[in-house]
Amino acid sequence: MIILSVDNMEIQKEMKFNIANIISRSPRLETVIMVEKFIKENSGQFKKTELFHKLPKKMMWGTFNVILQYLWNNNKIAIDKNDYVMYIWSPEAGKIFKDKKIY
Repeated sequence: MIILSVDNMEIQKEMKFNIANIISRSPRLETVIMVEKFIKENSGQFKKTELFHKLPKKMMWGTFNVILQYLWNNNKIAIDKNDYVMYIWSPEAGKIFKDKKIY
């Protein structure tokens, strides 16, 4: 387990999705965007299960876990030491890497 320190907040670098044991379906793009937007607007306010129950549109638990795994793998979300889901994607940081010349 890797622990990172960001602004006096520790981020746990491991999150369990349990999608192997759950029958899941492929989410639609609008569903992925809805979950990402909700997490961004409520960053650090809810734990994983609370987040699932507070979403504006209901979905299957397996589908929710597939979306979280996608966001996690693309470095858009993290989980802090108290298990709260946070949105960490920064477009500004992405621009820096995109414009950086690699030789």
